[in-house]
Amino acid sequence: MAITSANQLELLQTAEAVAREKMIDPALVVEAMEESLARAAKSRYGSEMDIRVNIDRKTGRAKFTRVRTVVEDDAVENYQAEMTVAQAKQYLDDPKVGDTYVEEVPPVEMGRIAAQSAKQVILQKVREAERDRQYEEFKDRVGTIINGVVKREEYGNVIVDVGRGEAILRRNEKIGREAYRPNDRVRCYIKDVRREQRGPQIFLSRTDPQFMAELFKMEVPEIYDGIIEIKAVARDPGSRAKIAVISYDNSIDPVGACVGMRGSRVQAVVNELQGEKIDIIPWNEDQATFLVNALQPAEVSKVVIDEDAQRIEVVVPEEQLSLAIGRRGQNVRLASQLTGLDIDIMTEAEDSERRQKEFEERTKLFVDALDLDEFFAQLLVSEGFTNLEEVAYVDLDELLVIDGVDEDTAAELQARARDVIEAQAKAALDKARELGVEDSLIAFEGLTPQMVLALAEDDVKSLEDFATCADWELAGGWTTVKGERVKDEGILEKFDVSLEEAQNMVMTARVMLGWVDPTELEGDADEADLDGDDEEAEA
Repeated sequence: MAITSANQLELLQTAEAVAREKMIDPALVVEAMEESLARAAKSRYGSEMDIRVNIDRKTGRAKFTRVRTVVEDDAVENYQAEMTVAQAKQYLDDPKVGDTYVEEVPPVEMGRIAAQSAKQVILQKVREAERDRQYEEFKDRVGTIINGVVKREEYGNVIVDVGRGEAILRRNEKIGREAYRPNDRVRCYIKDVRREQRGPQIFLSRTDPQFMAELFKMEVPEIYDGIIEIKAVARDPGSRAKIAVISYDNSIDPVGACVGMRGSRVQAVVNELQGEKIDIIPWNEDQATFLVNALQPAEVSKVVIDEDAQRIEVVVPEEQLSLAIGRRGQNVRLASQLTGLDIDIMTEAEDSERRQKEFEERTKLFVDALDLDEFFAQLLVSEGFTNLEEVAYVDLDELLVIDGVDEDTAAELQARARDVIEAQAKAALDKARELGVEDSLIAFEGLTPQMVLALAEDDVKSLEDFATCADWELAGGWTTVKGERVKDEGILEKFDVSLEEAQNMVMTARVMLGWVDPTELEGDADEADLDGDDEEAEA
């Protein structure tokens, strides 16, 4: 089959038709045709030749050319596509390395095999262009809701027709035991779009918390307009969910707006989520207040927050305990997801018992260490003293407010406390030296003898060992493993060393050892300050 004038225009017409059908650029189809014709020509003239084809976009005429490149004399590898400067002088005036010589060659006669090969090239190129178009169309729609039609089900995964492509709703992304039949309409959240070898993969979800948030945005105009904002969402798909909202207009109640007249708005979302119960909670900047709201409908007596550990203790009346925890821990689990805190729930009786135990432990500490009678030790604990350091180094006036304590008694208390602290420090240092701790670590500013001993017991015995530690190894922290927060115990955590303090000590050690240039640290600090100033300016 030769490319004659009779079928030249057919090339362009075919390109236009394919482009319209596949909704891609006609130029891409023409380029695919050019490549396929070039391949066919190479099979006729020789695969080593650099044959190129150019199709005129107006007339459809296909021009076949052979290209040869000028290279260095000793760099010729392919004599069919390359030539030396001396050889090029036959065709070019003053040829230089890198110049090309282009000559037109006769069009090829395409046999059945060549035509079939050309067809495959065109189809492949068109398929790639179609995939690129699909990816470009859907990549910016991640995080939005899309309506589709169920095509089929494969191993529990639902294939959904979303218009210009297919998407997959995986088995674990369906609510409960949802079952779909072909041609059922389904509304889903576009969770991810990936460019893969077999084409763009569009992953849908009906269990993602943001699916519910987007549904509320569709049902509640105030959310769409930005008057009400969804601050947090937590879901147990198909069963129960909590959503925290805030209003930026004092005249609009965020909870009431989301519920709607006679519950019409929230009911529309509930129906879409297969009857999932939804608690709409007013968001509050104060963590304790927000948590009390999140644990509704349970009543909370007291909240104690440990910001360093990102944990929170909630005290509830005995009769409210089961309500606060919820069936299979659902209520407290959703509240934890909503607030981002680990929540410990205890009854008032358990809280009282725990405080009593702490009181007894501190009383015993003062009795044993300071040689006090139990009554006097209890007075110290009642006034808020928790350890020997507080007694030894507190301002004398704070001891004089205790009934029965005069200046002499206060001075004697502090002297005893200091003696005990010094004795404990000496014992800790002696033991640390026995374990092989170097003087460079003992003399390091910021480390107490007890800290040095704790480091030694963890095989950190020199300043070099200390400098290789990570801040979380010293101060401790939390790691999320499979959705559960897991505690990382720090070597110095029991000494109340914060993550920032640990980081500063480690960096100081690295500077002292010459591992880090202190000027670089100053530069980083200056950049951080500038970033902070920019944020304040924007605010």
